[in-house]
Amino acid sequence: MTTARDLTLEEKASLLSGKDFWTTKNIDRAGVPSIMMPDGPHGLRKQTGSSDNLGINDSIPATCFPPAVGLGSAFDPELAAKVGIALGVESAIEDVAVLLGPGVNIKRSPLCGRNFEYFSEDPHHAGEVATGMVRGMQSRGVGASLKHFAANNQETDRMRVSADVDPRPLREIYFRAFERVVKNAQPWTVMCSYNKVNGTYASEHPWLLTDVLRDEWGFDGLVVSDWGAVNDRVKGVAAGLDLEMPSSDGVTDAQIVAAVRGGDLDEALVDRAAQRVLDLVEKSGHREKPDGSLNVDAHHALAREAAARSVVLLRNEGSLLPLAEGQDIALIGEFARTPRYQGGGSSHITPTRVDTALDSFTQAVGDRVSFAPGFTFDGEPSASLRAEAVELARSNDVAVVFLGLPDAAESEGFDRTTIDLPADQIELLDEVVEANPRTVVVLSNGGVVSLPFADTVPAIVEGWLLGQAGGSAIVDILTGASDPSGRLSETIPHRLEDTPSYGNFPGELGHVRYGEGVHVGYRWYDKRGLEVAFPFGHGLTYTDFDYGEPTVQVNARGGLDVSVDVTNVGPRDGREVVQVYVGRDESAVDRSPRELKAFSSVEIASGQTRRVTLTVDRSDLAYWDIRVDRFVVEEGTYRVEVGASSRDIRGEVSVSIDGDDPDIELTREASLGEVLAHPKAGPVARQWLAGFMGDPDAEDAGQKTESQTGAAAGAEASPGGEQTDIGMMMASFPVGRLVSFGVPQEKVDELIRLGQS
Repeated sequence: MTTARDLTLEEKASLLSGKDFWTTKNIDRAGVPSIMMPDGPHGLRKQTGSSDNLGINDSIPATCFPPAVGLGSAFDPELAAKVGIALGVESAIEDVAVLLGPGVNIKRSPLCGRNFEYFSEDPHHAGEVATGMVRGMQSRGVGASLKHFAANNQETDRMRVSADVDPRPLREIYFRAFERVVKNAQPWTVMCSYNKVNGTYASEHPWLLTDVLRDEWGFDGLVVSDWGAVNDRVKGVAAGLDLEMPSSDGVTDAQIVAAVRGGDLDEALVDRAAQRVLDLVEKSGHREKPDGSLNVDAHHALAREAAARSVVLLRNEGSLLPLAEGQDIALIGEFARTPRYQGGGSSHITPTRVDTALDSFTQAVGDRVSFAPGFTFDGEPSASLRAEAVELARSNDVAVVFLGLPDAAESEGFDRTTIDLPADQIELLDEVVEANPRTVVVLSNGGVVSLPFADTVPAIVEGWLLGQAGGSAIVDILTGASDPSGRLSETIPHRLEDTPSYGNFPGELGHVRYGEGVHVGYRWYDKRGLEVAFPFGHGLTYTDFDYGEPTVQVNARGGLDVSVDVTNVGPRDGREVVQVYVGRDESAVDRSPRELKAFSSVEIASGQTRRVTLTVDRSDLAYWDIRVDRFVVEEGTYRVEVGASSRDIRGEVSVSIDGDDPDIELTREASLGEVLAHPKAGPVARQWLAGFMGDPDAEDAGQKTESQTGAAAGAEASPGGEQTDIGMMMASFPVGRLVSFGVPQEKVDELIRLGQS
């Protein structure tokens, strides 16, 4: 195997940028081949002819699986692994070394134009599903590229904007999915994002790319730039950015060589980056290319299964769904004939085939279905199209109306400005419902949309973007050939103004402030008691499930084992997504009422009961303590909730957890309350303060200062107990300033020494 020591400085530098748009450089003299790393993440986008990352030029046909907005709603890492295996097989057939994906950025705002490419508003959920996909892909000898690291949550000014995020939300929300995948699946590569993180470009951020990613999390792969994300290549090498993509035509290679020759860059850092490129090339060389060509039919069938599992049944009043046999169906909406099955931009796949709902309905029910487009994708109202659709609805037993966002409404490269559906579609729906109250709405959208008809339309199906088999999968759900089992991986709000980042998105003058802190998604709505259209984790089925009383035990690793009996009491076999949320009512830090910590998608036959056991890792109970810059588990009582959504809690149990010692070093700025809570300084402080106030040799009580009395009150009050106002004030009083109120300096110094030993 060739190593960096075998190469000249110029050769090493040449390895650190692309040969062209999608491949790395080869060094024939040293036997180093070029490898290909094209776009994913929901299908292979290997382009033919000249290359671009905007989807302008054609790519080879490949299976277009449901994008992350759909697949995330299946709440099933095992299904994601099956899709990952298929992606790995298709990539290996085409001699692809690394497929760019999955993306695990958090859906901070429903306006983000690239939300279709991300799994969730919740980091635990995103991390679990992505871990499944990465494991599946890499099991076939094809590397994943976990992206976009980090805090890439908007498209507006994405090449330059500084995501200004406080430490707690950065660690607890925006890093945690990345951390989970790195630790549990070791992706071959991690892709850094375009944006700045707290003022420093991600591509030249040593704390981000080295201190956190490698030293803390143990990442041992290669860091690649997003395409065109490099601002200063020399700084990037020093920070831990190994490979710049695409090609710089040798410009940045020369900059690296010049920096080494001029003494501005340690050659050892170039060796380090070059060796990581060589390691990736070596790893990809052991891949076994599958025999034969792609089994198009088998992968299309998997795409159909994944799409059906991604569908979320939001509402089903009167059990309108599944559609009864023998009904005449009015199929309305251009999306039924011209499906929107993937997002726009760099992830645009050329599918091997495309199923439409119109064709699939015709195959399923024959001439009992009739179609009217109802509207056009340009948003201009058409009186004739609307009148035709309304008359069709009136003359049939049931109307199935396909609504959604056209391609022009959401894509990589720009953010939406509204979460509303096009006005002409809403107007059409209103008239259809008036003509036929037995109306089903099927949505096609890459990001959530407001649903002003949520209380008036009896059945609503969230169809997201479902990949090339989405049309047949939707018909499977509507006719009952498949049971709906998807769950919302993002909250559907009533109004944009209710969303967590409203007023802090997309920022201004090159900065975006993450002012909502840790309260992202359902955490925000629950913290503020806001009503939503449909909550995180929500999804109906064609059967019903009863939950028994949950039990919880602290396991040997300090985490929680949560068990619950779930019974299918309905008439059909089905699948339930059991969700575990954990909350803590009293805490040293601001917390949301509940946070998802475990989930499982479970098949249960009609009439059967399954015992479901889920494990919550101890690390997932921790918060980021800014005093010590690490995760800390608080000691005390935690509330464990088991339910079918974040707002459909079926059982609750409390458990006592042993806490971590944060090992906080006291300084003169430490508060009296912090001193009293310190394991070493606290007992001494309590004893001394009690003696200071009660010693018969001390000053008469009438001569004691109000502050001294307050200090004693603060010392005697227990956490969360009754305190006088002055006692509560003294609990936050800096201990170093007590000398101004009669406390001896030597006693203050003693307490600080105890807090630093």
